[in-house]
Amino acid sequence: MGIKSFRPITPSRRMMTVDTKEDVTKDSPEKSLTINLNNKTGRNSLGRITSRFRGGGHRKLYRIIDFKRDKFEVPAVVTAIEYDPYRTCRIALLSYKDGDKRYIVAPVGLNVGDTVVSSDTAEIKTGNSLSLNFMPVGTIVHNIEITPGKGGQIARGAGSFAQIMGKEGEHVVLKMPSGELRMVMKRCRATVGQVGNTDHENIIIGKAGRNRWRGIKPRNRAMAMNPVDHPMGGGEGKSKSGAHPCSPTGVKAKGFKTRDKKKYSNKYIIRRRKAKTGGTI
Repeated sequence: MGIKSFRPITPSRRMMTVDTKEDVTKDSPEKSLTINLNNKTGRNSLGRITSRFRGGGHRKLYRIIDFKRDKFEVPAVVTAIEYDPYRTCRIALLSYKDGDKRYIVAPVGLNVGDTVVSSDTAEIKTGNSLSLNFMPVGTIVHNIEITPGKGGQIARGAGSFAQIMGKEGEHVVLKMPSGELRMVMKRCRATVGQVGNTDHENIIIGKAGRNRWRGIKPRNRAMAMNPVDHPMGGGEGKSKSGAHPCSPTGVKAKGFKTRDKKKYSNKYIIRRRKAKTGGTI
């Protein structure tokens, strides 16, 4: 992947950078693997806005991704590397030996013509999918399952990966992208390698209109609102009135832990992402 900058003919162009998509080999998606998704504009099933400042944006097709990698023992050839408007990473189009086609998250080093397979007897090679139990300690993995058979849920964004740090009984110790050390069941599957498009984090948006194309609306400050709209609104000038920064629903914004202390998965976390080195929860 390459990043392109521009001559500063306008203020927004001065800092803007874009992805050149040099690694993309096919412009249009596989039609049988796409669906139309309605724009929810941040609303839940009751029609209430639960994610503010969302809406609009360019029209796009959703690509159906095979996160489960449940086509076992059937080799597949990578026929294309494509751009996905719903993801930060690239996706790879696989053509299986039996004629089936599927999309997967494209890792670093996976190229057109490579062969991948989902099997517990497969070699530890980029793009192959195995159970964590059959991977050696130190392996870099992505698209990791939390619940066996549910499909990958961890390390799917551009450049992300986790590393196998050890094995204990029925669990594998993973170092998560956040730095958290966590136990995951050995029966969970993962894909070897790091997610591609690693330069995505270096892209500079450059102007507000580009975020509108992405479906992100301008965000107004809470202190500029009226008291009816936000707990931090109102007052003369820029007065905070001694109030602690909070969300529209009153949840404290600084230092207030929102994770449930009785959450079932707490016992699987060996070291939290914000814990001091060597510490535990």
